[in-house]
This record gives sequence, structure tokens and C-alpha cells, in this order.
Amino acid sequence: MTNVSAQSTRWVKYFGDIYGNAKPPVLGSFAVKEIEDKAREVMKDHLPAYMYTFGSAGTCSTAAANRRAFDRWKIVPAMLKDCTDRNVETSIFGEKFHAPLFIAPVGVQGILHADGELATARAAAACGIPYIMSSASSRSIEDIAKANGPNGQRWYQLYWPRTDEITISLLNRAKAAGFSALVITLDTMLLGWRPHDLDTHYIPFLYGVGIQVGLSDPVFMKRSGYQPVHETTKFPFEPEKIRNAALNAGDANAKKAMKLGKDWLAETNSGSFRSWEDLQFIKDHWDGPIVLKGIQRVSDAEKAIEMGIHGIIVSNHGGRQVDGAIGSLDALAKIMRSPKVLDAQTKGDLTVLFDSGIRTGSDVIKAMAMGAQGVLIARPYMYGLSIAGQAGVEQILMQTVTDMHLTMGLCGYSDVNDIIGKRDELLELID
Repeated sequence: MTNVSAQSTRWVKYFGDIYGNAKPPVLGSFAVKEIEDKAREVMKDHLPAYMYTFGSAGTCSTAAANRRAFDRWKIVPAMLKDCTDRNVETSIFGEKFHAPLFIAPVGVQGILHADGELATARAAAACGIPYIMSSASSRSIEDIAKANGPNGQRWYQLYWPRTDEITISLLNRAKAAGFSALVITLDTMLLGWRPHDLDTHYIPFLYGVGIQVGLSDPVFMKRSGYQPVHETTKFPFEPEKIRNAALNAGDANAKKAMKLGKDWLAETNSGSFRSWEDLQFIKDHWDGPIVLKGIQRVSDAEKAIEMGIHGIIVSNHGGRQVDGAIGSLDALAKIMRSPKVLDAQTKGDLTVLFDSGIRTGSDVIKAMAMGAQGVLIARPYMYGLSIAGQAGVEQILMQTVTDMHLTMGLCGYSDVNDIIGKRDELLELID
């Protein structure tokens, strides 16, 4: 029989309390589409901020493909299985996690809520869900680590800086702040074509927001002749006011913010592309697991194995970088047919995670049945953040894992680890 932990019973209690307490949820609904609509309504006076976070590249066809892929793969439940006791704990890189759900690295959270990443980091710790911090955060590495707490599980996501000295500084700071794994985003060496941002020329970094990792970095700031600072960004974010203050009113602080924003963007989204050989530099300067985010091709997954990389995240950045691309779940299906990938995963040489398109517990189950050992969630928790801050993020995390916990049992599985790679018995492709 499955060994049930105290954390596992927490998901059961959460479900029961919804009915027992008879109170409306913090976000007004548990339906993700209604939560999304409410987030847009909450941000109606700052719609460019909403669109920056929730929009996609080009015609948004890749974001749509992500969801279509989930719609095509259908679950086939098994009956008369003893799933009375269920376990969703799993281990990745030798560390135990309460659930196979991760907070995806999403930047500039301060444009949606006054508490920004601090609210999300606190919510992750409160729910027992690992937090992956974005390099484009609107708070510093150290402040986010403090919010996540001594018991929070956290990884650091790197937008690879152009200069080695700043890269080393960020890696050292992340390690010192308790970030145990490094996620390198490969698909954003420069920003994609995003009409919703281009129409409103909306890019927070150029106004000093989303560059707080840089502003708190001693190497970057020394180069510009300043001391590092740990900022709390202003909410709401109003770029036109900053621009007018800098260009028309001669405001020294606004000018400084825009100059440093331009300099930091030149570091982290410089348009200078990296090669596979460059990964050795990171391996030489990071003591811990390294995960490559943005893998979509089988050949790239196999190359990661050859390079001795610990893990990959099959992701298309939520459709935000390349328009007209395949759905990320379809990419995962192809990658998990590779004998080389399957062998490396079985031996424990490669961990496969998934990102792009996750909305519900059933989505998590589908991705894991396809072969993912863990799954990242992004837009839904950002909806929660914009509506209700930390409490909103907590609801999204709790409802997603609880949904997965329930649905897993209804599908005939008592342990989440038994789902991994069970595509042929659990899923059916319906075109």
C-alpha cells in the first residue's frame, strides 16, 4: 500500500474544506478561465502589463498549439484499482519534493502586484512547492531567498549575461542564497516578436523594472560607478511617467533607471547567442545540477546528455518566443521516443521536466504520462498574483496539486511516480 505523508493528506483536507467551509475561494472561482478573465479585469487600467505577462509571440499560434496538444491527448482511466491512499511526493536530483509541480520562472512580477516575486516566493514555501526564480525578477536574489524562507526549495533561472564576470557574480550570489539548481534559459538570447508589446512599446526593463537582479549586483553596478541596491519597485508600473521624468523633467533618478535598464538589457538579452561548447563555462562555475530550459528537438535533448547536463525542461516559453511552433507537449512526445533519452532517464543521468500550457491537474498527469518527472506552472499563478497576491498564488498551487491528487486516483494510480512514462496505457491520441 502507498505510504501516505502528512503533506499528501493536506491535499485531501484542502478538497474537503472547500465543501465543509462553504466559503467562496480567494480568486472567486476555481475555474482557470474565469480566473484568467478576472485577472484581465483587475488589470484593465494597466492592460499593457497584463498583455506583457500573458501575451505571446506573433499571432499567438504557438500558445494555442500548446493547449491544442493537451486537448488531443486524452486520458483513459483504469477501474477497480485500490487508490484509497495516494502519494504525490517525488524525488529530483536526490531531493524530495512534496509534489511534482514547480513555480516556473516568470519575470517582472512587480508589474502585476505590489509584492511581486516576494508574494510568489512566500506562497511557494507555504504550499511546499519549489520556486524557480527568474533573472528578470523585480526583486533581488537575496530578497526573494529571504521571502522563500530557510525551508523553501528554490532554483535559479539564468538569462545568460554577455560578460563572464557578471555571470560568475550571479552564480555565486544564487548559490550563497540557497538556490540548489541552475536553470539556463536557451530560447531567449534576444526577445521574440511580440506585437502586443510592440504596439505599446512596452518593455519594463528599459525603465528600470525587472532589472533588480542587476541593480543589486556588485560587479554590474561597480562597472557603472554605483553601489548595489536592493529595490522595491513601485506599483503600479507607469513607464510613461518615468520616461517623461527622464527626458522632459530632467529627473536624475529616472535617467539613472533608464540608463541602467538599457545596460542590463544589453547584458541579459544582448542578441549574442551561445553555443553548446559555452556550457563548459557554466559547469566550471556552478556547483550543483544544471537544467537546460527551452528544449524542443530530440537532437538537442540528446546533445544535452552528451554534454553531461543533469536535466532539461521541454518548453517553448509558453509560446512567447517563436510563433508558428509546435505545441510543447507534442515536442515532449517526440523527445520521449528517443532511446537515448529513455536510457539516460532510466539510469538517472537525465531528468526530464515539462513547461508550457499547464492549466490543471489533468494537464500535469498528461505531461508526466508522456515522460516528464516534474511540471512547471506559469500563467495561472500569475493570474492569482494579480488578483490577490500571495493568497491568490497559494490558491492556484493548492488547487492544481489537489486536482492532480484526485484525478490520479480516479485514473487508477496511487503513486505519482507510477505515472511517469505510461503514455501507452494512460493516454490516447485523438486527432
